[in-house]
Amino acid sequence: MLVKHLIRLTFLVGITALVLVWGACPSAGQDPPDQTPPPEVVIGGLFDITGRTSDLGRDYAQGAVEAVMYINANGGINGAPIRLVSKDFGYDGAKALKLYQQFKHVNKVFAILGWGMADTAALAPHLGKDRVVFMSAHCDPELTDPKKSPYNFFIGPTYTDQARLAMHYAKDSGGRKVCFIYPEHPFGQGPLAAGKDYAQKLGLEIGPDVVVDLRATDASQQLLQIKEFAPDFAWIGGTTPSAAVIVKDAAKLGFKTRFLINGWGFDDKFPELAGQPAEGRALGLMSVRPFGFDAPGTKAIRETIGERTYSLQFNKAWASMMVLWEGLKRAKRPSGPTLKAALETLVNFDSGGLTPPLTYTPQDHRGTTACGLYGIKDGQIVLITDLNIERKSEYLGW
Repeated sequence: MLVKHLIRLTFLVGITALVLVWGACPSAGQDPPDQTPPPEVVIGGLFDITGRTSDLGRDYAQGAVEAVMYINANGGINGAPIRLVSKDFGYDGAKALKLYQQFKHVNKVFAILGWGMADTAALAPHLGKDRVVFMSAHCDPELTDPKKSPYNFFIGPTYTDQARLAMHYAKDSGGRKVCFIYPEHPFGQGPLAAGKDYAQKLGLEIGPDVVVDLRATDASQQLLQIKEFAPDFAWIGGTTPSAAVIVKDAAKLGFKTRFLINGWGFDDKFPELAGQPAEGRALGLMSVRPFGFDAPGTKAIRETIGERTYSLQFNKAWASMMVLWEGLKRAKRPSGPTLKAALETLVNFDSGGLTPPLTYTPQDHRGTTACGLYGIKDGQIVLITDLNIERKSEYLGW
């Protein structure tokens, strides 16, 4: 149903990919000015509809589609409508790069809404020299330094800042001992150095590392490695299915540890996957407010989609489009450089309460160093508190 609905909405808004191009619609030579159609902004991008992250990627794509419908119904870009063009890269970096070349040479793209690690990593080396703005859901800290990645943007705290936020909460909550649980994968290993460095600066004692595969169905043997150490808190750097396995097996083993879970390991599916053991034991960092929370942004989403329900990824795409919308309005007749410059004027930008206030500057593309911390109560996701750490220059790009 999601795919069919996406196709239907794609037709309605005239999508074929997510690219940003500005072009005035041609008018007949003798048409009076008031009959000349307004220019349109063609927003194009890369989604995973059929690849290995499509269970999350489809809702992200849908969020972009619905956000554009909302934008067009509310004035577009200074009166100009957005036309969406979307392409499925199937979570294949090589395919993403091939599609990017089409965007650049055929569509004259100057901005793209992208998705995850595969497409972001494939395109990152090209965006600066091509002057193409790229907004994605991949929060790699290396992409926040404009000296290295001048055209990359995202709305959440970096993966390393998420680890720092988790350690900050552990310390503030009276924790003394922490451990790090992660898969042997760049996504899971990336935040380790930053998280441990921050934990040490806070005076936390760090126990043995635990490696749990993303496809794990049992983590009991791995968890026994830290049972004697008995950490007060443990950081989980995996995805939702493996995080749920870890929490359930920790409960079976009698752990008193509370688990701080990164933004890709705690979502709408987590309460069902982890079950009762998650209550009081699992805490997740999420960069956007999920469905059901009272905020102007969630109300706008509900007014747009009616009774349909999507995952957290829908809200990520929606919030990302709100940022691009504001940048495009400020850029007037946007190009890659003017859109980049416009985004770098955002100070405490309000995405409708979906994210913390967002600030980008020419020297720092960390939109925020804050996020919400959520728990589980009666099988539902509940907000525990909002976390924030100081935006220190030494953490830029790391």
